[in-house]
Amino acid sequence: MEKVAFHNLGCKVNAYEMELMQQNFRKSGFEIVPFSEKADIYVINTCTVTNIADRKSRQMLHRAKARNPEAVVVAAGCYVETDPDCIDKDDCIDVVVGNKDKEDIVNIVVRYLHGIQSCEPDHTVNSLTEHTRAYIKIQDGCDQYCSYCIIPFSRGHVTSRDEDETVKEIASLTAAGYREFILTGIHLSSYGLNEAYNNAAKEGSLTNRPLIHIIKRISETEGVERIRLSSLEPRIITEEFLEELAKVKSFCPHFHLSLQSGSDAVLKRMNRRYDSAEYYEKVQLIRKYFEHPAITTDVITGFPGETQEEFEQTKEFLDKVDFYEVHVFAYSRRHGTVADRMPGQLTQKVKSERSRILIEDSGARAKRFREYYLNRETDVLIEEETDINGETYQVGYNREYVRFAVRDSSDLTGCIVNVTADSMINDEVLRAGICRV
Repeated sequence: MEKVAFHNLGCKVNAYEMELMQQNFRKSGFEIVPFSEKADIYVINTCTVTNIADRKSRQMLHRAKARNPEAVVVAAGCYVETDPDCIDKDDCIDVVVGNKDKEDIVNIVVRYLHGIQSCEPDHTVNSLTEHTRAYIKIQDGCDQYCSYCIIPFSRGHVTSRDEDETVKEIASLTAAGYREFILTGIHLSSYGLNEAYNNAAKEGSLTNRPLIHIIKRISETEGVERIRLSSLEPRIITEEFLEELAKVKSFCPHFHLSLQSGSDAVLKRMNRRYDSAEYYEKVQLIRKYFEHPAITTDVITGFPGETQEEFEQTKEFLDKVDFYEVHVFAYSRRHGTVADRMPGQLTQKVKSERSRILIEDSGARAKRFREYYLNRETDVLIEEETDINGETYQVGYNREYVRFAVRDSSDLTGCIVNVTADSMINDEVLRAGICRV
């Protein structure tokens, strides 16, 4: 039995695709082993979102070959798409597999090794590494072409997954005990906006409101108790969308709403499709329909030409919105993007200092958001047992993605329990007692 080891870099879409690749290797009789072990085949699921991601991808490819020089090293994913000649330039790479060929990776590798076809690949995941929640990829590609982003060139145009296939996959996972599902994609807000989906909608077999429709279908699947959405764009947030979403009892009101900058001038240079006023309007709409929603976002500091005034506008806007969490990234130049050629590239020192300031502010806001749940009842999906400050707890998240820790003699993994928190263990975790299971 040949041994295969995997290492994943990048987004949740990559993580889902790695689960499917592992499943297809396991189905074909391969043994999956940790990346730290000696294997016959190493698969590195690469990322290319920044130059740093490219470098990390190359490092892991070289690390795999160093671990076993006789092994077959497979470079899969986005790095391959943006540098298709990497196999000719890098002796450590034996096989390349693009994003659209990941489902057929076993056949590609077996043909390389033995010159034969292996098996018919699975197209849906029926088991996952995580035990209580499942990331479900329903969309791929992006047509937005933000000036800093290489992803449209590595993932291609928007595609949407078939609704029936998605629901079938989720039904199989609920049967395996999964309770929570996170719908994800490269640009989730574009789900159903591609030509193939639109043609089907015109023929009457699909709705012209695709994202909310698939959310409703999933919510009707037996065993689904929670549905989350990955990153959304502001323009999908409308009265109609939120009104329908609020009716879905299993929906978790955690909105990761992409921002990137609070300065309108910077947003324009980034080629984002909204301004700060429109973004704030969308946030207010969310708070109209949900009592205490978790609103999180991403921000890039030090974008080319960002002045101190523009940075201060972003800082003030983050306070105005009062986000739960802000994921702060110092701008990283990406070869092949419009922003890479822009004048006014800032020094790493300036970018790092601006990132530090925003991260500190974000920590204080996040703590306030979590403190809201002190002495309030809330439902928590228990995910695992872990040690915190030398004590053993069972931990999980509520619907707004706040982390709670409880102590109980029985194993509650996979159970949704009603709890009340009485204190903060630290800035990120609340200590809670169980009201009922």
